[in-house]
Amino acid sequence: MSEFALSYGSSLGLFLCIRAPAAVFHESCRLTKKSISRQVCYPLTKKKEEDNMKSDSVTKGMQQAPHRSLFNALGMTKEELDRPLVGIVSSYNEIVPGHMNLDKIVNAVKMGVAMAGGTPIVFPAIAVCDGIAMGHVGMKYSLVTRDLIADSTEAMAMAHAFDALVMVPNCDKNVPGLLMAAARLNIPTVFVSGGPMLAGHVKGHKTSLSSMFEAVGSLAAGTMSEEDVYEYECKACPTCGSCSGMYTANSMNCLTEVLGMGLQGNGTIPAVYSERIKLAKHAGMQVMEMLKRNIRPRDIMTKEAFQNALTMDMALGCSTNSMLHLPAIAHEAGVELDVDIANGISAKTPNLCHLAPAGPTYMEDLNEAGGIYAVMKEISKKGLLNLDCMTVTGKTVGENIKDAVNKNTEVIRPVENPYSETGGIAVLKGNLAPDSGVVKRSAVVPEMMVHEGPARVFDCEEDAIEAIKGGKIVAGDVVVIRYEGPKGGPGMREMLNPTSAIAGMGLGSSVALITDGRFSGASRGASIGHVSPEAAVGGPIALVEEGDIIKIDIPANKLELAVSDEELERRRERWQPRQPKITTGYLARYAAMVTSGNRGAILEMK
Repeated sequence: MSEFALSYGSSLGLFLCIRAPAAVFHESCRLTKKSISRQVCYPLTKKKEEDNMKSDSVTKGMQQAPHRSLFNALGMTKEELDRPLVGIVSSYNEIVPGHMNLDKIVNAVKMGVAMAGGTPIVFPAIAVCDGIAMGHVGMKYSLVTRDLIADSTEAMAMAHAFDALVMVPNCDKNVPGLLMAAARLNIPTVFVSGGPMLAGHVKGHKTSLSSMFEAVGSLAAGTMSEEDVYEYECKACPTCGSCSGMYTANSMNCLTEVLGMGLQGNGTIPAVYSERIKLAKHAGMQVMEMLKRNIRPRDIMTKEAFQNALTMDMALGCSTNSMLHLPAIAHEAGVELDVDIANGISAKTPNLCHLAPAGPTYMEDLNEAGGIYAVMKEISKKGLLNLDCMTVTGKTVGENIKDAVNKNTEVIRPVENPYSETGGIAVLKGNLAPDSGVVKRSAVVPEMMVHEGPARVFDCEEDAIEAIKGGKIVAGDVVVIRYEGPKGGPGMREMLNPTSAIAGMGLGSSVALITDGRFSGASRGASIGHVSPEAAVGGPIALVEEGDIIKIDIPANKLELAVSDEELERRRERWQPRQPKITTGYLARYAAMVTSGNRGAILEMK
């Protein structure tokens, strides 16, 4: 095909032009402000091999005849092989409620890709349901899947020479895992999630999974009957989709939209709405425009984009797990993202949303109020977002949000009337957490923002739950659960069971919980996780003894153990590393390679 300039119109329409292979476009054709406004890509005088269509290496030339014979075995036509090959990474399975509808999303994406001139080809990614994995050995296998997903997607995409990708995730670890893969592969990629679940309804009130876990604690406290718990069991999760509050899955889907890797509505349109199917078709179309314009993930996921994500994290009141996932994704994009900057961003970013478990509103309410773009528009009034960042729409953040409207000021508070003047997440430091600890400040009751109490120390989650439900934890206590970090777990289990038990027992406003593990986005209260260094590597949390006084000051970002340096040193001299809990299989390999929570629990070769 001859080399020529192409001009493109609508970002979501079909293109009335001859398809030019990606070989036409040069690295210098990546979008600048000038090229954005004109939406024009100019030709090369000399092609760079790195910009050739990847699929040419398996579909073009006589040397590729054996490859084409295998495509023939798939029933593919010459016409299909003459088009770009677009991989659709599907997290569909029949065990995760957030993924049971992804077959429909994938079919819509396939139609969008085909309509815009590409050949869609589906391959799978795994996913774990954190709720089903919660509270037993299965939770050790949750966070660790993030890296399995990234690695396996990289392997499939590279082995089969895809020209572009559409990622179809929905839940806690496969959203960040696929974002990591997108950054690593750096070929044109769009995300479209399966969407959030609708809220449940129990006794005239909206409810969600976190209410279900707390109901079990209420039963143990004698404040709820088995019949009441059964009603919650039947009604808390009424539809497919990611759980209905601002838990980790929805946090990451919303932040995907903020990063610029998903189209408008990706984070908030409910799973059961037909609008979600339309969004998927548009995502399929849009990846073809990205391929034509050579817009790639690292053009989008820049340092400024991650700063935008941290800012919106604070405004939305996202899950503390975002403090693990954003640094890991940034690492793959070649961006250094230190969680220490979170407090600086939080100090100037108002918290505008109190979605469950922090408040009584749900993802469906945020969607009706205008979605993520409406929250971004409010935050942009304070000049806190970089509006020049590129996105998958082919437009900048500023162009995307300019017409957004806040339709419900109770769901999305205006910047003039926020829930708080500071953001939803705080990073705490002190002699108990020299590197960091993380708390969802927006889900902490005012009386627990500053707390001091005796440590009740447990070396695993199960022992802590037994003590809580056995009535052995009383008002004022600080529950410490250690040896549950990335290495010590291994796998850094979520602690939704103990936090829910504390809330259900009526202790949510008087008991704190500190761990080197992590928390579900459904957790609320003074729940401080990701304490680093973790106990397994000799961090100070390993030196805490029963009855030690712990001081928590969330407004001052402090987490202190009221023990002298001399005494801590004596304890450190006596401390002995523990034998690994698991010595075979993937978890053993993971434990050997994983870094601390403050670095995003990324894997590194020793």
